[in-house]
This record gives sequence, structure tokens and C-alpha cells, in this order.
Amino acid sequence: MNRVCNIFNIKYPIVQGGMVWCSGWRLASAVSNAGGLGVIGAGSMHPEVFREHIIKCKKATNKPFGVNLPLLYPQMEEMINIIIEEEVKIVITSAGNPAKYTSFFKEKGITVVHVIANSKFALKAEQAGVDAIVAEGFEAGGHNGREETTTIALIPMIKDIVKVPVIAAGGIANGNQMAAAMALGADGVQVGSKFAITEESSAHSDYKQCIVNCKDGDTILTLKSVVPVRLVKNDFCNRVEKMIQEGNSVEELREELGRGRAKRGIFEGDLSEGEVEIGQVSAMINSIEKAEDVVHNMINEYNTSINSLKEL
Repeated sequence: MNRVCNIFNIKYPIVQGGMVWCSGWRLASAVSNAGGLGVIGAGSMHPEVFREHIIKCKKATNKPFGVNLPLLYPQMEEMINIIIEEEVKIVITSAGNPAKYTSFFKEKGITVVHVIANSKFALKAEQAGVDAIVAEGFEAGGHNGREETTTIALIPMIKDIVKVPVIAAGGIANGNQMAAAMALGADGVQVGSKFAITEESSAHSDYKQCIVNCKDGDTILTLKSVVPVRLVKNDFCNRVEKMIQEGNSVEELREELGRGRAKRGIFEGDLSEGEVEIGQVSAMINSIEKAEDVVHNMINEYNTSINSLKEL
């Protein structure tokens, strides 16, 4: 049996990315009901909202689902208490030291996965005792690694140095790309951008349409001196890039970044002054679909791709 399917007890080795302002209970439950692993993105939620989404997700699906928990979240203790109280079984951590909470979660019987973008943190995650690793390449949307290592280079690199299952992320939106990731040694895939604009995503309709309209070259990895993030080029992004080129300080960039830019771009649909986060694969996404269709189409395409490769 596939190792990712085994540790999560799911039908297909497809993990939905826990994306801020996109990944609420509707999306997570839809992906889980379709046979993948739905994930609630805690990064954009206050604790009471986080609890509400977990409760609603449990009512909407009897299948396994997880939560994505950025380790730099300011109210971490409250979030952890909610995870324990609501008996969440799968936690995907990101943006921080995997050693900080992994052993605690494991003691509570929780399956722990950590997101990395380089070999150093892959080894740290494995040493911390995680059950699996998400290896996220340069192509990915949202916050990203500074190294700019592409998925096709990162996956075999990580696979060679860890024993735990490796879940490939970054630039994966269809079954052909899933097959390529598996050929590189991945045990499963994490899909973000494709799920970000599904019908069940909580993102604004203008954001979704913007992504449908994206062409290749419309995104850029920026703000590497503050916190690397892949954005659609808009007025805000262009202004930040100009500041970087002119040598503005980290403090000045933080001031320009301000608070709530991601909410403004993704949840409120401000396509000019918001952070419009998405992956490079947005250039291939041409329609808004149901999450269930995304999962099933990926599996069908994957099987077709594998059969085609056998003919070669």
C-alpha cells in the first residue's frame, strides 16, 4: 500500500495544501470526501474561528482530515489546545523549527508532517520524529524557500537523505505532474494552487478569476529578505520589487507590507493592493472546478500517464 495513504488512512496520495484564506472546512471536507487528505489552514484564523472550522469539518466528513499550523503563529498555545480538545489526528507544521512541538503531538497520538524547502530542514524534521515530510519546490505559491530549488531537483535530493515518506509540493496541478513527482521518488503529492480556486475554496471570486487569467511569467518570488512569497505581479508587488531594487531596508519593506495584505488580496479580492499568492502552475489553470473533480481528474490523468510511460 502507498505509504502516504497508509499513514493518513486515505484512498489517494493527494494532500490539499493548507492555504491561508482558502482552506476552510468546506474545502477540507470536500477533498477528504473525494479520497484525498483535506487540510484546514490555521494561519489565517483566530483560535475561536479555527475551532469552528474543525467542528464543521468533522460534521461534513467522516474521513480523515488535517490542519496546517504555521509554527510562528502568535497564539500557538491556544491553537494546540484546540487541536487536542477537538481530537484532530493529523497536523502539518510549517514556518518554524519542527523540533519544537513534534514530540508533544506524537505523545498525543497525532500524525505529524512538516513542510521543508531544503535538505537541512528535511533532516531536522526527520530527527524531530515527524511521520512524513512535504518537500516544497520553488514553483509553489504562497511562502516559499529562499534557495529557489525547483521541485524536480528537490524531491530526489530529499528522498536520498530521509527514510520517512516524502510528499512533493510545488507546481503540481494535474495527474501528469503527479506521475512525474512519483517517478522522482515522492510517495504522494500536495496540491495548493489548483485547490485554491475550487468552488469550495473560501477565496474571493475575483481572486479565483485572476488566477484563471494568469499566464506564464505572471508570478514572482519576492520579499526574500523579509519572508519569501510568490505573488501575482500587481501594483503592490511591483512597488515592493522597486523598493528592493532601490535598496530599501527590511524595516521599510515590512512597513510597506503592513498587516492583512494576504487577506486583502485572497479573501477580499483586492487585486491591486493585496498579496495575490499563487504558484507558477497558475498559468495552466483555466477553470474553476469542484474539489471532488480535481481529485478524481488527477487520479485518472495519473493512471493514463503511467500507462503511457509503460508503452515507452
